[in-house]
Amino acid sequence: MNFISKLIELFTTVKYWEMIFRGFKMTIGISLGAIVLGLLLGTVVALVTIAKNSKVMFIPKLICKIYITVIRGTPMALQLFIMAYVIFAIRGFPQMLTAIIAFGVNSGAYVAENIRAGILSVDIGQTEAGRALGLPSSITMMSIVIPQAIKNVIPAIGNELIALIKETSIVSMIGMYDLTMAAKNIGSGNYMASYIVPMSVVAVFYLGIVYLLTFCIKMIEKRLRAGDKR
Repeated sequence: MNFISKLIELFTTVKYWEMIFRGFKMTIGISLGAIVLGLLLGTVVALVTIAKNSKVMFIPKLICKIYITVIRGTPMALQLFIMAYVIFAIRGFPQMLTAIIAFGVNSGAYVAENIRAGILSVDIGQTEAGRALGLPSSITMMSIVIPQAIKNVIPAIGNELIALIKETSIVSMIGMYDLTMAAKNIGSGNYMASYIVPMSVVAVFYLGIVYLLTFCIKMIEKRLRAGDKR
């Protein structure tokens, strides 16, 4: 009964909902920004890593390999702390932008590996067919190989984006007011003296965000697969 009464109190108190929606907007803002940055950065890094070996590409490929190794080999929380308290420890620098960069850079390393694996999974005969038609390497890659690779990596990239959204819950560690911080504030001090109710409500918000993203990814995958049947 205590849980029910606390739940009713939360649902009927305007200030609690204001706190939750304030955190919700921060979580959505960070997630969307990081997703865009991660996809762009991951695509560029993947293309660089699979580029033909040459003196010109040696340094870029080395930088990308070091980037992937370091980012994938260190904790996200540590990367966030370094971004917030070392790299962007500038007075007045927006915390939200810091978080977007931190999560976007982290996601980019995983997206790059997914895209690279997807490109390499495309049969070499597809590339040879494009070259046999007289298409330049760049056109063959963009028009033949990458479209097929995208179909192969959408599930993996979708899983990475879902993980990214859930990982944003740690931004409260650097004092940012997201969904998790809202639940913590509501459940402590003079608010509700109980964490289970606000944490449960916030968990539903995260579940809703993830479900919506999952639905969108499945629709995109379905649309792309439908083209194979024509």
